[in-house]
Amino acid sequence: MTEEIKKEPDAESFTQFGLSEPLLRAINDLGYEAPTPIQIRTIPLLLDGRNVIGQAQTGTGKTAAFALPILEKIDLSRNVVQALVLTPTRELSIQVAEAFHTYSKHLGRVRTLPVYGGEAIQKQLGRLQSGVHVVVGTPGRIMDHLRRGSLRFTALKMVVLDEADEMLRMGFLEDVEWILSQATGDLQIALFSATMPEEIKRIADRYLKDPVAVEIRQKTLTVPTITQRYMIVSESQKLDALTHLLETENTPGEAVLIFARTKLGAGELTEKLQARGYAAEAMHGDMTQAQRESVIRRLRSGHVEIVVATDVAARGWDVERITLVVNYDTPYDTESYVHRIGRTGRAGRAGQSVLFVTPREQRMLRDIERYTRQRIEPLKAPTKADIAARRITLFKERILKTVEAGELDLYLGLVSELAAESGRDIAEIAAAAARLAQGDKPLEAKVEPLPEFVVPQGGNGMVRLVIEVGRTSSIRPNDVVGAIANEAAVPGNVIGAIDIYDNFTFVDIPARYLQQVLEGMDGVTVRGSAANIRVATAQDRPARPSARKPAPRKPVKPWGKKVPTTPVRKKVR
Repeated sequence: MTEEIKKEPDAESFTQFGLSEPLLRAINDLGYEAPTPIQIRTIPLLLDGRNVIGQAQTGTGKTAAFALPILEKIDLSRNVVQALVLTPTRELSIQVAEAFHTYSKHLGRVRTLPVYGGEAIQKQLGRLQSGVHVVVGTPGRIMDHLRRGSLRFTALKMVVLDEADEMLRMGFLEDVEWILSQATGDLQIALFSATMPEEIKRIADRYLKDPVAVEIRQKTLTVPTITQRYMIVSESQKLDALTHLLETENTPGEAVLIFARTKLGAGELTEKLQARGYAAEAMHGDMTQAQRESVIRRLRSGHVEIVVATDVAARGWDVERITLVVNYDTPYDTESYVHRIGRTGRAGRAGQSVLFVTPREQRMLRDIERYTRQRIEPLKAPTKADIAARRITLFKERILKTVEAGELDLYLGLVSELAAESGRDIAEIAAAAARLAQGDKPLEAKVEPLPEFVVPQGGNGMVRLVIEVGRTSSIRPNDVVGAIANEAAVPGNVIGAIDIYDNFTFVDIPARYLQQVLEGMDGVTVRGSAANIRVATAQDRPARPSARKPAPRKPVKPWGKKVPTTPVRKKVR
């Protein structure tokens, strides 16, 4: 029989769960200020050993909801698999494994292993043989290891089925049931799903003993008066993108609210904005109520134009002046996004929101769109030319408002006198006066040339990269394709020409994947050597011979699998 929780318990901090000090320290390092609703309702249950059926949308913070209780219960003295997390996709397996690694950094050496298809199984076999505590993986590869005997459930205590409805959609449900049937003993099971189709309920009824059902309902949706857009930026580009955005999108006299994920991040960003001349203040959970109210008063009065806040600090206050909300850091969960952008568009006024998304965070963007049932439109990063045009427009508006306000007789007489005395044209004198009025902030801005790597090469929209590994390391085209496809999540069939030389390799990729590849391949090794991937420049030699035709393409298998011998030079279409 399924027990349902009807009252949502109150929890203002993670300390109320009774988690150990090392876990609380890791949570504090991350800057988490308060648990999300799914965490509030499931962490105590899982710590208490209960089976849980959690119904919540993707992006509501459920990874921490099950990872923290698992880590609390891990016996580090036993180097055996004690917890299994089943996920529908390779990407989610990696994401969940990374979360375990982050939360456990003060616990000691917690061994977490993501296993999935498309990666060399030998590497996984070696890790399993040396001993791991937590395995996170896709059903197919988990079944493979169970059949090989490389994965054993003799010490398994807990199983998590993450995104069960997605596993159903992908046809994995029979695999999941087979995996659960291999486990013996009294297991604790947590099942999370955004929806509860009959097939999922059947698995819950069969394998979960006396579960507690927890449902997190979608409480709020965004209002139509808010224009929602997103910008793809790398972490290192965020500050420049933000300052350009403030120049082009903010309305003079109105306020901007910027959201950072952590208290530390909010403070650092505020200092950087202040150094660039902005009237910015920080607001986060470590501030007293009096300090927060002081910031809000100055924001309302116009003495502060920008507030950089964390989610907790921005709750419960309403300032009509806010016309732009910038999600500098993506939120931890989708509902937080709704609360964030709801700070603008008040009292029927139009509002804008911009979400900064790094290449690795595009999954969260899709989750937000599904949760809000609204499309978020892409926004191109403003150039210096855009900034110059915006400055000129605003300056013209200031001048015209001054003309409309009147009381210019004294100044008209002064201009006329200067023209008569100096013999200068009145237009020149007016221009000089305008320049004085503008002060140190120039109206002009040099047009920013597109970075070399964005310019399509040969008109085909491709960009050339250099990998500092070549023929001397026995590198093959399949190694290059597999590395980029697996580490940067780029479809292998879009990767272009690959030219291998003694000590380096050229590879062409679609320009739209550039940042994704540079970030995904950071620190990756190919054939045991650091890839050190970068954009090719005109100085890189030798160039690809244009007269030679690429060899016919053979099927490319994922990185790490055995492949037929191939020519060194070939084109992957």
